[in-house]
Amino acid sequence: MEEAPTVGKITIDPEALETIARLTTLAIPGVVRLTPPEKLQRFLKIEDGVYIKVLDGAVEVDLYLVAEPGKNLLSLGRHIQTEVGRAISNLVGMPVKAVNVHIEDVCCGHSEG
Repeated sequence: MEEAPTVGKITIDPEALETIARLTTLAIPGVVRLTPPEKLQRFLKIEDGVYIKVLDGAVEVDLYLVAEPGKNLLSLGRHIQTEVGRAISNLVGMPVKAVNVHIEDVCCGHSEG
């Protein structure tokens, strides 16, 4: 199959990357909710617990979340890193430089969205 010629350019809004990261994270068992970090919220303008930075065509993600009690937090963090990195790479085609998971608290036993 022959590829279509490239015409124009494709841009992806960082908000689209935030949505992918948010939905992927919330779908992982053990994540209760995303939460804005109180100390960094004003400085970085993180409103929903997801901060995306794109540098030289690569994506860096910071996720701030609340986890369920009784979960292995290290395993949960690694699972989130794998799934969010894979989702962005597969859906957008951009390389993922880092997925940083910040577990802000442990609370509740069910997802609140």
